[in-house]
Amino acid sequence: MSFEKELKEILEDIYVLLENELKSRSSITVSPEFIKRWKSFNPQDFANRIKQVSIDVSEEEIKKTVDFPESEIKKGKNSISETISEIQKQLDIIRQEVAQCTKCPISEDRTNTVFGTGNPEADLVFVGEAPGAEEDRQGLPFVGRAGQLLTDIIVKGMKMRREDVYICNVLKCRPPNNRDPNPMEVMNCEPYLLRQLELIKPKVICALGRISAQTLLKTDAPLNELRGKWHNYHGIPLRVTYHPAYLLRNPADKKKAWIDIQEVMKLLNGEITVTFEDDNRTLL
Repeated sequence: MSFEKELKEILEDIYVLLENELKSRSSITVSPEFIKRWKSFNPQDFANRIKQVSIDVSEEEIKKTVDFPESEIKKGKNSISETISEIQKQLDIIRQEVAQCTKCPISEDRTNTVFGTGNPEADLVFVGEAPGAEEDRQGLPFVGRAGQLLTDIIVKGMKMRREDVYICNVLKCRPPNNRDPNPMEVMNCEPYLLRQLELIKPKVICALGRISAQTLLKTDAPLNELRGKWHNYHGIPLRVTYHPAYLLRNPADKKKAWIDIQEVMKLLNGEITVTFEDDNRTLL
């Protein structure tokens, strides 16, 4: 078999492998530039370009270098799937605990608990404060008008899919009339959130709104003081921005929120790094 033909087959195998991997995983975070290059990639053209480069190596050596047994490839894929499945299984256990929780009086008036949704291995977790009326009705976070704005931020702004990230709230039940969560409710619900984050192990957390930010960071500082900087949440970089519901009422602040989101994107894309002296990732 000629070098060109073998290289072409190898590249096609890798291409198919990556396509299948993308389908089998809940998400894979890549840059918009990568997606553009991926769609235009042609194994034949690439093989032809490689052929033009002088390589002083025999075909047998090439085979030894790139011959990955199919059993090893399947083993790697199964390992990834098993990891995701185990994380989801543990999240589902916590979800069931939340569904049965009656620690707070507000549990008596709920229609559904709202646990969280998204990729169990997400690099990015959005944390809001509490469910609203539509979230309580559907049992899903951020599905009302504020949820649509968050989806627009993720899809249109960040160029990601909503299912690529994980979305949850500090409180799992809706407070009456959408009032702010009280300290007792936060104290009862926060352990569930900590267990979620411990399992997901995101690269970055985006706190949506004052209540979420103050709860996670254990501070009473106002939102404007918490924005514009990176915070250390048990070794996980955390960025604070406005809650989408606030942005619906104050659209002029969408520009400020976009600045916050751009910083999150820079970290996810590897354009910046955030390190802390105390890098303890243990949440529990």
